[in-house]
Amino acid sequence: MSKIDQRLDELAEEFDFLDDWEDRYRYVIDLGRDLAPLTDAERNEANKVRGCASQVWLVTEPQPDGSIVFRGDSDAHLVRGLIAVLLRLYSGEKPDAILALDPKAAFDRLGLSGHLSAQRSNGLASMAARIRRDAEALASV
Repeated sequence: MSKIDQRLDELAEEFDFLDDWEDRYRYVIDLGRDLAPLTDAERNEANKVRGCASQVWLVTEPQPDGSIVFRGDSDAHLVRGLIAVLLRLYSGEKPDAILALDPKAAFDRLGLSGHLSAQRSNGLASMAARIRRDAEALASV
């Protein structure tokens, strides 16, 4: 089992422990509170994620060992939490591991797909697509 699959299992267990969607919603928001904020300079057009209703920025940092560290931020509490979920899954992984994880299946497993508005679901998909695009670009370097 890959590290990314283990992380998904851990998140799924944490979500399963919570009784209902309201508790999970609060938990996602709490996860977002732990994100380190981006600097004003990092909140630029190049880092902005398209397709999100909220303001979302994602910083991609290739590491010497071939892994990729992602950092992100948003002006919306729930979206910050969704970023935290994505970073927990993907950050620190190598491009092949990132590309091997089906984000839709991961969101379904966590129960996110069925409980987010269409607008939030589209934004989450846009953030995952950006992470995958960056991984694809770095995999070919």
